[in-house]
Amino acid sequence: DVRGQALACAAVLLLYISIGAASRPTRRLVVVALVASLLVGALHAATGQPLVGLHSGLRLMSATLLGALLTATTRFGDLLGVLEWLLQPLARFGVPVERIALQLGLMLRFAEQFFVQWQRLSDAHRIRTGRAGGLRLFAPLTICMLQTARKVADALAIRLKL
Repeated sequence: DVRGQALACAAVLLLYISIGAASRPTRRLVVVALVASLLVGALHAATGQPLVGLHSGLRLMSATLLGALLTATTRFGDLLGVLEWLLQPLARFGVPVERIALQLGLMLRFAEQFFVQWQRLSDAHRIRTGRAGGLRLFAPLTICMLQTARKVADALAIRLKL
């Protein structure tokens, strides 16, 4: 039901707004997600499925706002603790819970880093050329994210003595 989904998205938005200044680092991410949601909605509307577009846009915004709330209000160590606790029942089946929790935690943090790096590259390109970078930023963004992932992997290897 679209109304239920809209109410859920509004509730998450109000919750996001309620954290005030703590949301400042994630605001660009939310703006990018809003633009993406509008584009998804417009694409579906152009193909004759506006209701599907509305559903998709609301889901995308809700998920983004929840992720932004999580990253803005939770320390990384606390996040790992909760993830390990949630995954603990899988340990009975031999699943490496700590490793999966670390991977999920890093994924959540890298999602934010991805958007921050994208915005930096876009701003730099716009300053140099006066135009938006668009798909031209994909290669430099990939290189930057791979370099960041390598640095994190090296730091983890040293920290964990791997």
